[in-house]
Amino acid sequence: MNRTLYTALFYLGLPLVAIRLWLRSRKAPAYAKRIGERFSCGMPALQPGGIWVHAVSVGESIAAAPMIRALLQRYPQLPITVTCMTPTGSERILAMFANEPRIQHCYLPYDLPCAAARFLDRVQPKLAVIMETELWPNHIHQCAKRGIPVALANGRLSERSAKGYGRFSKLTAPMLAEMSLFAVQTEAEAQRFRDLGARPETVEVTGSIKFDLTIDPQLLQRAHELRGQWQALERPVWIAASTHEGEDEVVLNAHRRLLANHPDALLILVPRHPERFNSVFELCQREGFATVRRSTGASVDAQTSVLLGDTMGELLFLYALADSAFVGGSLVANGGHNLLEPAALAKPVISGPHLFNFLDIAAQLRSAGALAEVDDAEGLATEVQRLFELPRDAQRMADAGLSVMRRNQGALQRLLDGLGRLIDRP
Repeated sequence: MNRTLYTALFYLGLPLVAIRLWLRSRKAPAYAKRIGERFSCGMPALQPGGIWVHAVSVGESIAAAPMIRALLQRYPQLPITVTCMTPTGSERILAMFANEPRIQHCYLPYDLPCAAARFLDRVQPKLAVIMETELWPNHIHQCAKRGIPVALANGRLSERSAKGYGRFSKLTAPMLAEMSLFAVQTEAEAQRFRDLGARPETVEVTGSIKFDLTIDPQLLQRAHELRGQWQALERPVWIAASTHEGEDEVVLNAHRRLLANHPDALLILVPRHPERFNSVFELCQREGFATVRRSTGASVDAQTSVLLGDTMGELLFLYALADSAFVGGSLVANGGHNLLEPAALAKPVISGPHLFNFLDIAAQLRSAGALAEVDDAEGLATEVQRLFELPRDAQRMADAGLSVMRRNQGALQRLLDGLGRLIDRP
């Protein structure tokens, strides 16, 4: 399939796209808003001539934030347009950069030639930066037509994804050949991009910028103070973060097992998607757990068994409140989420077996003794209880995670150097 056929199929599939938006809006009403932006219509006022950064959703937006802040500092004269595809990603971007007037935001239009052309004619970027692996043939081709360099930042490409791209080589190879920089996390991923058609001179192994996460000391201090207000400094607290449908029941089952031996244990449960906040709260109540919603501002007391993290932009703070951290999306075949956020906060990290989105990071943490992997509620309860009861083991895991973080830092600077060569080239 070449780009012409891909485009024709995309146009023919627009009714299905509309149905998908409608179905999503039933759970998350924000999907029914700003639809014009998805076709480059009714866009907000945008200052042209800066840098365009695309981060598909929340995780990519968070990963992109240090890079964006560094670009703001390095190029004080340039606006930065940040796009995404999801309402939650949009909320996160607006929250992170609420006080930065040079950040402008809209949804990325669908990958149709007319929509991509209108978007680029409006934004006129000097450089396009795509986070991780969100590659759209028509957007990239329209950039190439205008001489706009396109960089892939913090690039990752699993073996499974590479096979998928490889099945459409007539579409994939020309698209990759039009790009100017692939700043990828590992050599294995670099080779996959080369094999798919990226020009070898454009592929660089820079590492993962997620290792360059820095923690504000005040965050830890605020967490300590809040636990003091809860009278929970000696109380065992654990967090299950970024959980997906099918995982919450397992986590609550594990918590029930924990309560048999540690009746004062507190679980902080943070669903990945805001549209699930209400249903997970109802699940906690049905299961008989005394549950407080973080969004209400209500205090946690000795009778509270579960704190539901139903706010946006607080995940690092909620991690800081806990003694150990389970990272979701890993007990179901979702591929996992960022294991480095709790590691950076010196928390022992627990996950399920499905980590195909973070194979290299997981391997490093596992090898260092910083990651414990479980398969079910019994295994999760056993591991959390072990960390409660053996604080020296917990500290060893925490120290090992911090060591992995420090050993891998520097990717952000290498990425910025590569982007700088593209922005500053004549």
